[in-house]
Amino acid sequence: MAGETGVTNYRNYVGGKWRETTTGRYVPNRNPANKEEILGKVPISSAAEAKEAVEEARKALPSWSQLPWPVRGNYLFKLVRLMEADKENLARLLTLEEGKTLKESLGEVQKSINIVEFIAGETRRASGETTPSEMPSTFSYTIRQPLGVVALITPWNFPVAIPCWKIVPAIAAGNTVVFKPATLTPSTAVRIVELIEEAGVPKGVVNLVFGSGGEVGEALIQDEAVKAVSFTGSNEVGSRVYQLGAKRGIKVQCEMGGKNPVIVLGDADLELAAEGTVQGAFGSTGQRCTATSRAIVVEKVADKFVDLVLSKSRSIKVGHGIDPTVQMGPSVDESQFKTVLSYIEIGKKEGAKLILGGNRITTPPLDKGNFAEVTIFDFVTPKMRIAKEEIFGPVLAIMRVKDLEEAIEVANDVIFGLSSSIYTNDGAAMFKFIEKIETGITHVNSPTVGGEAQLPFGGIKGTGIGTREQGKTALEFYTELKTVYIDYTGKKRDTSIY
Repeated sequence: MAGETGVTNYRNYVGGKWRETTTGRYVPNRNPANKEEILGKVPISSAAEAKEAVEEARKALPSWSQLPWPVRGNYLFKLVRLMEADKENLARLLTLEEGKTLKESLGEVQKSINIVEFIAGETRRASGETTPSEMPSTFSYTIRQPLGVVALITPWNFPVAIPCWKIVPAIAAGNTVVFKPATLTPSTAVRIVELIEEAGVPKGVVNLVFGSGGEVGEALIQDEAVKAVSFTGSNEVGSRVYQLGAKRGIKVQCEMGGKNPVIVLGDADLELAAEGTVQGAFGSTGQRCTATSRAIVVEKVADKFVDLVLSKSRSIKVGHGIDPTVQMGPSVDESQFKTVLSYIEIGKKEGAKLILGGNRITTPPLDKGNFAEVTIFDFVTPKMRIAKEEIFGPVLAIMRVKDLEEAIEVANDVIFGLSSSIYTNDGAAMFKFIEKIETGITHVNSPTVGGEAQLPFGGIKGTGIGTREQGKTALEFYTELKTVYIDYTGKKRDTSIY
């Protein structure tokens, strides 16, 4: 629907109907590559609108939850086909509002399709287990049942993939959902829900409400009808979500920050290590929770490694992601851009050696967007803020260490524990690293980024709360386990001995 200026007003989707917000409040959705371009106006909905969405989800729950798993899966298989047909369009929407390159956006959409396809398949394999009982003439087994209405709160950095890996397992398991996406990426959120609607998913099963976390998000978490909340975002907000959910005694799943290290040992293929580090650090403008933030390199190969990283980083073309020759886009908005620039200044003041970049790009036409130079600091020490705090931008900290033991100690000396990587051809070193590194995901001779639909995703320490997302484990969060005992004799028995 067009607004007064001809710019699209995004709408909520509640109970199977697209609705304008009743608040009349909107904020612009700007193209981060050209802030003068307004893509649409995003509604700032009220707590009352969130409550209405929960009510519609509650009403849709009985009929949806009673459908057999494979029947629910059939809707998801149709969604796969629709997403495949819409892949190019969805990727373009993603690039325009989030800023990542079109190639990266196409990759994200394909991963989203893989996730939907995998979970759709799981609806024909969803099962409990049969276990022998201690009691005679008793059949015992377990089943998984839906929770009810669940609230899903998603970030802007993977605005197609993360909603898919929350919404799809939730509804596959028989729940109904209220989806609150990031305000910065409304176009992709709307398109995902449109595709779900086109797939024939019944009214009220999936509901979309835009708005602030403080109002809409908290209203969802505190609503008595909401039985679980899955959140991806910052540690600060995630801690608040966890507190509110714990107070009500509901299931909470939070995926938060990362400060992901790559360790490079003396025997490593340095060309491979440098390539993987650059991809991990600057792909998606460093706006990934799995981005490579720290390169921890043994001293004897550090100089050569740094030269290789510099050579590869200098060739990165920065610009509007729609341009197929561009390799790195802008920060998502002015606020995130200022955060990146502030951390660059912090690194300088802390005494780290700035060896590349460190500035805002002011060359036209990039001066109209949130573009920072590819930035690398060398001789970063473990206690520096740029070594400990998540920056979420194209900034790499290189840290020099004596050996593997020191490298692991430095890598673990942060509050986060999402992803990690090591480059080595030494089998003993590789397995020692795998055993000792404090992350939920780790890679050997490949970048810290990346994950597959059929495998669990998530972190430990300050990164993750609750069960993991993706893979078969995704369905664990969205279901309750019920244990069943059937005495098929129907005779009275003495159970005091069991």
